[in-house]
Amino acid sequence: MKLATYKDGSRDGQLVVVSRDLASAHYATHAAHRLQQALDDWNFIAPQLQDLYDALNAERARHAFPFDPRQCMAPLPRASHWAVAQAWEHGLEPAEAADPGFRQAAGDSLSGPCDPLVLAAEPLQMDFGAGLAVVTGDLPQRASPAQALDGVRLLLLANAVQLQASGLSAVQRLAATAFGPVAVTPDELGEAWAQGRVGLALQTSWNGRRVGIADADQDMRWPFGELIAHLCATRGLHSGSIVGAGTVRQRGVEAGKRRDWPKGYHAIADKRAFEQAQDGEARTAFLRLGDTVRIEMKGSDGHSLFGAIEQEVVAPGGADAKPSGGFAPVQ
Repeated sequence: MKLATYKDGSRDGQLVVVSRDLASAHYATHAAHRLQQALDDWNFIAPQLQDLYDALNAERARHAFPFDPRQCMAPLPRASHWAVAQAWEHGLEPAEAADPGFRQAAGDSLSGPCDPLVLAAEPLQMDFGAGLAVVTGDLPQRASPAQALDGVRLLLLANAVQLQASGLSAVQRLAATAFGPVAVTPDELGEAWAQGRVGLALQTSWNGRRVGIADADQDMRWPFGELIAHLCATRGLHSGSIVGAGTVRQRGVEAGKRRDWPKGYHAIADKRAFEQAQDGEARTAFLRLGDTVRIEMKGSDGHSLFGAIEQEVVAPGGADAKPSGGFAPVQ
């Protein structure tokens, strides 16, 4: 099934069930007002949501309405735990198989799919980062990768925005993360969800030009089961924890005397690394005011799986922007 959270003036929004084709939706208030409620009592509430989902797809839901991604918050607007790893490699860095490179990110105010990207100053070097994440149920300490996969409740499309300027601490670099309009249960992916990997193509466009299309299961050296188990090595996870796999990358191919990346990139920093490796100089600039980013993944039927993330870079206060994090320009 597919779930979203509609804006209602509160911090947690209203849970809605969305049809498979993303055309219609229905409030889920009979079962749960917020997604976190459903996650906390999943075995009881999920079947009720599934019944509504089935009715919606069969056009039998009496109070359905057209689904509008612009009214969406992040599917889970606030998460008690949000950690992002580096599960893919592009062949430019030595693989460190012992550590997936997790970073703790801010989960107190996650962004919706159409929320603006607030850039206080261009010298901060804002970058997009297209990838995937999962939402878990309760998991015990020392959960195995198999147990971890059993605990995956939902999958998410993510844009983990980073600030690449020097002079920022690690925690300051992780700016707001935006998520696709809907969260989907693993069964919606069918055979494309296998062994903790998603075998579908991720598409990223920058200013209307597609810059990356990559098979998300290729070159993923840390599947989700292993990522979650890594987090559970010394403590458990509570329901509603979000685990991100990081920016999708591809290793590239040998083209004559140089390495090439024909499937493009899903972060500007990766594009700059390619340029540095090929030509000895990084030329591509980071995001500027007015730039747009679109991220989407389509299912095996060719239809959008999560809906699209569509964001524009704005100055603080522009386009009804949320308050920025208060970063001063880097000198």
